[in-house]
Amino acid sequence: MLFLIHYNRSTGLLESISEFHDKDIARASSRKLELEISLLCGAGGQEVVLLEADSLEALQQTHKRYFKTLDEMQANSGAQK
Repeated sequence: MLFLIHYNRSTGLLESISEFHDKDIARASSRKLELEISLLCGAGGQEVVLLEADSLEALQQTHKRYFKTLDEMQANSGAQK
């Protein structure tokens, strides 16, 4: 699976996430470019990435910063010690 993520670094919020099948890489890449272009004139701090993972759950484990706040990640890291 491919996941197109729009993350706002300024607010720390996940703005959107879209899923694509692996065979749809051309469509996913095209959508990523469209999103990047649409954000050019907007506020800074926007991040658009296209990531590959077996599932959304796997992506949430490997790229936690897109799905959890800094406070949540710090709380989880303190609980694991």
